[in-house]
Amino acid sequence: MDGDNDLCVLRHCLAEAGQSHLLHFWEELTVEQQQELCTELQSMNLEELGQAFQRAMRNGDHLAEKENVDARMEPVPWDVLGSTTRDRDQLPLWEAEGLDQISRNKVGVLLLAGGQGTRLGVSYPKGMYNVGLPSRKTLFQIQAERILKLQQLAEERHGLKCVIPWYIMTSGRTMDLTKEFFLKHKYFGLKKENVVFFQQGMLPAMDFDGKILLEDKGKVSMAPDGNGGLYRALGTQRIVEDMERRGIGCIHIYCVDNILVKVADPRFIGFCVLKGADCGAKVVEKTNPTEPVGVVCRVGGVYQVVEYSEISLATAQKRSQDGRLLFNAGNIANHYFTIKFLKDVVNIYEPQLQHHVAQKKIPYMDVATGKPLNPEKPNGIKMEKFVFDIFQFAKKFVVYEVLREDEFSPLKNADSQNGKDNPTTARHALMSLHHRWVLNSGGHFVDENGTRLPAIPCCTNGRSDAIQADVNHNLKDANDLPIQCEISPLVSYGGEGLEEFVKDKEFHAPLVINTNGVHELVKNGV
Repeated sequence: MDGDNDLCVLRHCLAEAGQSHLLHFWEELTVEQQQELCTELQSMNLEELGQAFQRAMRNGDHLAEKENVDARMEPVPWDVLGSTTRDRDQLPLWEAEGLDQISRNKVGVLLLAGGQGTRLGVSYPKGMYNVGLPSRKTLFQIQAERILKLQQLAEERHGLKCVIPWYIMTSGRTMDLTKEFFLKHKYFGLKKENVVFFQQGMLPAMDFDGKILLEDKGKVSMAPDGNGGLYRALGTQRIVEDMERRGIGCIHIYCVDNILVKVADPRFIGFCVLKGADCGAKVVEKTNPTEPVGVVCRVGGVYQVVEYSEISLATAQKRSQDGRLLFNAGNIANHYFTIKFLKDVVNIYEPQLQHHVAQKKIPYMDVATGKPLNPEKPNGIKMEKFVFDIFQFAKKFVVYEVLREDEFSPLKNADSQNGKDNPTTARHALMSLHHRWVLNSGGHFVDENGTRLPAIPCCTNGRSDAIQADVNHNLKDANDLPIQCEISPLVSYGGEGLEEFVKDKEFHAPLVINTNGVHELVKNGV
């Protein structure tokens, strides 16, 4: 900071914005703390922040408008909908198109990895979490190996050496740890130049009157600007330019916490490409009307995600003629964009996006007393944008429905919490999927007496169908613990290529199949 003149200018700017309190403790700070606070405040566009706060609060107060949204909701029409269960005959065509795109270096993936594992009880990035698989692999490693395998599958089919670049958006709090983790693990076999890290923006937390909160006497309370902050970050850090330079035509975007995610899913990519879509959303069928998940639908003819809190119970309970929920397309933050559309979003549409308001309990420094306070009820807001906010700008939007048990098991809570979306459910979901892969490839599991164990039921459209015909009369109880079975992504991306390892063979669990072969970790109950 260059002297008193700069401080004078800063005080004037803060006074005009109604934020003079941010320098209340100035005289108590060290020179270094003063410099850091000054740099932080000078980087803020206070006028833009004030306008964003006013708009966000107005939108948050429009309850009648939300009711109007509920009344204007329309389900996803059939002509834009693809399904892994109802369109089985199309899956080979979509997969072939996706692998062709990958083989020609036209596909990239973008990982939303800004979240810390706070709710998991850890301070490090969520992607570094190990859910307790036999291999002890982290989410980052599982996803990296799926990319490696997919590159291999595309190369084998088309005879072309190819690359799927991996763009990883972190937050300020997770960037250094994430980069160090990848470096330590040698990028999990990927080439360093094809793993691109960039950082989402931060916004200050505010009280309900629009006053920016202090975290400490010399530090503003900051929070990531939501996964929709992606679009501004793509522009300011010139990531879209990098994608264009590499010749990428489309990008697959997903969240780090889904252990079952099919990274750069060739069927999803191929479906979107053959439909001529510029934007696509992968969804799962809602389990029940009150499941707390956003719904992909149309509102007044425009595609968007309507949050579960904005849908009345009467609307949520509506059913179509086949008995399924009318609004059943559950959003799982798994999307497809063409680079052309993404570029338009960054350059044209991003400034039009509205901030969403989340009321939070935000620890802060009380200006009146100079003491830190931990409120017991919400005392302020954090503003954020969502990645799906740009659906409304798509010229051709499509929806791709997949089975939850095949592709969606998020990791959000610690095991000690409510029993949902925790390390145990994530681990069980992956092992159940791999168990089914073994059965589908002609393998069998036996107990310590050599008796074949029954199959796990696979739910499709609300019904349970056994995977193997010879055991569909003797289904394993879905509440039982799954058979421990883990298959390395380097061996199989989506259940393919396992016959040579398992066909007509019997196994004791735990079973691990990796690049070193087939391993029964415990035999005969010993």
